[in-house]
Amino acid sequence: MDFMLSGVRSFNLDLTLDCGQCFRWKKLSPGDWEGVAYGRYLRISQRGDTLTLHGTTQEEFDLIWRGYFDLDRDYSELFKRFHRNPPLRKALDFAPGIRVLRQEPFETLCSYILSQHNNITRIKGLVSRLCEHFGEDCGGYYAFPAPEALAALSPDDLAPVRCGFRAKYVIDAAKKVSSGEIALAPLYTQNLDDAREMLMRIHGVGRKVSDCVLLYGFAREQCIPEDVWVKRILSQLYPKGFPKYLSPWGGIAQVTLFHYARNCEGAVSK
Repeated sequence: MDFMLSGVRSFNLDLTLDCGQCFRWKKLSPGDWEGVAYGRYLRISQRGDTLTLHGTTQEEFDLIWRGYFDLDRDYSELFKRFHRNPPLRKALDFAPGIRVLRQEPFETLCSYILSQHNNITRIKGLVSRLCEHFGEDCGGYYAFPAPEALAALSPDDLAPVRCGFRAKYVIDAAKKVSSGEIALAPLYTQNLDDAREMLMRIHGVGRKVSDCVLLYGFAREQCIPEDVWVKRILSQLYPKGFPKYLSPWGGIAQVTLFHYARNCEGAVSK
């Protein structure tokens, strides 16, 4: 059974799934993707303002995919607010309709640990191999490994993943989450500085990775993860600082600005 949702405004599926925020989606053709999230396989298509979730029930849509794709947020109103800011207006005109996904927290944590000093293609390969070797086989696809499954391993056990020095960081994250030393649920609402500090107790997690995890895994939309590209954006497009009136949604704005800076020639100087 397919579930169809019409009237979806300000949403570009291709840009959202290909802008670098997630690593388990494969493009089949323009507007047609397959991937795994929260232990569920999904093939999803977009034609105009209609989304088709293939093989999905209303119950599964409400339980997983409505929140995952942030479909209850009025992005049209948010983008109107963004459009009043000149750099963001250019970015939105170049890449309209990028949404910030609400990804599974532990998967996001491990994925961004693996992302360090890597390009997107390699990150996707690392995450895929981690799931294939240590995730639950759900019949043709693999769920992301549970913290307890990874906590029982040693860094050497991750050799088939080929993640190098990051293996010990992934195992440390799994051990601290599975033992309760790092409690994930409170990070949705905890004071932001305290949430960052909690994540940075994990070996290999610094400010940039913690902000990525909080933004993409815990919907902390004010987080602006600063890598080389974002630092260029802020210094060149916002020399007086990012506008305070946009700061509650700075992370959402950052995703569009990041895609714009990396893909539009001349948007920022290198």
